[in-house]
Amino acid sequence: MSSLAATYRDRAHDLLAAAWTTNAPTIARLAPIVGASVAGGGVIHTFGSGHSELISREIIGRAGGLVCVSGIIDPTNGFIENLPGYGARLVERYDRQHQLRPGEVIIVISNSGKNGSPIDVALYAKQKGLVVVTLSCLAMSRITPSQHPSGQRLFEVGDFVLDNGGVPGDAIVEVGGSPEAGAGRPTDLSAVASAKAGPTSTLIGCSVLNWLMLETMEWLKANGHPLPLLRSQNLPGAIEYNRTLGQKYAGRLSRQLA
Repeated sequence: MSSLAATYRDRAHDLLAAAWTTNAPTIARLAPIVGASVAGGGVIHTFGSGHSELISREIIGRAGGLVCVSGIIDPTNGFIENLPGYGARLVERYDRQHQLRPGEVIIVISNSGKNGSPIDVALYAKQKGLVVVTLSCLAMSRITPSQHPSGQRLFEVGDFVLDNGGVPGDAIVEVGGSPEAGAGRPTDLSAVASAKAGPTSTLIGCSVLNWLMLETMEWLKANGHPLPLLRSQNLPGAIEYNRTLGQKYAGRLSRQLA
């Protein structure tokens, strides 16, 4: 009998392969747009609320990644992401500090695509003239009512829509077992039968963004533009190199280069 971990490995591998097939055409159309913005000195902006912030951070200040990536960070870690207008305040403050410029690209990530803050950010960026890229689980988002006052879901706002190919609820492995029950409360057997673990949104979401970054680098290289790639600070001379590379983007990046 396959272990839970092995089951997750096999199912996640299949979903990852399907995500490549699903997103490759969109990435192929998007990479020249991102590349042209980068070649012109533009910054790639990202935002993800809650666990989606992990995906956003995957391409910020990353060894082997583009230097010109900056993130809108939620200090509440998504705790109040559905407070009306909260996302708008976040992105407005970020805009004042780091500047959102027309023609640049922003990547907004939300697995459900229904919560308010990511939609706030996407709508604000669109109004500012940025190219809005969204990353969601479309299978979940299409069946889930929006929590945003506009009634829109994230994929309905994006100029380009990426799909992590996950399932509603994110987790893919049925684990069964006995969930913890409070004192005096009977165990809910239906909950035991439906208990699932093994989420895939982070694993696949990070992969999708790395595919986009690599396709962008390929476009830059093919069109004769330099590749502003960060080096691991653990390599000799890398810290000084990264600082020099980042001088062009002074004041525009959310993460200071070490």
